[in-house]
Amino acid sequence: MISESTRHTLKLAIVLAVFSLVGTVLLALTFDATRDNIAASEKKAKLALIGQILPSSLYDNDLLQDTLVLPPQAELGGVESTAYRARKGNEPSAVVLEAIAPDGYSGKIKLLIAIKQNGEISGVRVVAHKETPGLGDYIEAVRSDWIKQFDGASLKQIVLSPSSLPEGERDVGSLREFQSKDWKVKKDGGRFDYMAGATITPRAVIKAVHKALVFYAANREKIWEGT
Repeated sequence: MISESTRHTLKLAIVLAVFSLVGTVLLALTFDATRDNIAASEKKAKLALIGQILPSSLYDNDLLQDTLVLPPQAELGGVESTAYRARKGNEPSAVVLEAIAPDGYSGKIKLLIAIKQNGEISGVRVVAHKETPGLGDYIEAVRSDWIKQFDGASLKQIVLSPSSLPEGERDVGSLREFQSKDWKVKKDGGRFDYMAGATITPRAVIKAVHKALVFYAANREKIWEGT
């Protein structure tokens, strides 16, 4: 014969089980109902970010559909990533690569790097980071123009404004050659500006962008292969 306390325990267990089941069903229904909206919002946000670094005049295809999933690559941060392929008139024009700088001051820095077909950077943007607010966060385009130093850069050259050139060299134009050793902050003998007291963050980003260019140069044909 079941005691009163046992009956009470069973009833409580049944009530809890029913509540858990109902909660699970409601969560599942909510997820299904909002999944499309979430996906649409994520697509809109990613396109907006890509739009900052890749002019729409460079492509006429759907970037979020014309993609290539890349297996983990050391040059891109060692994790699976996606290459967004831009075409103009069905001809390759640029690629937007996802990359990670693993050695930021406070952890990984996620990047989007747009590279034109000729190997020239169209633009770079920080997708996510955990750098110190007010110090290392100047890598964000909304806080500083620092990230725009990469615009026009390639493995051999980078476009600089005439005012940023040393005295005596400003009459040769704004196009200057960059060697591998130049892909560093000025403090380390390179050509990139940085904020005093916050050099770890820019070092990590510069290194990651440089590695992405190296990866693109070595894998350009594979990225477009079979397309």
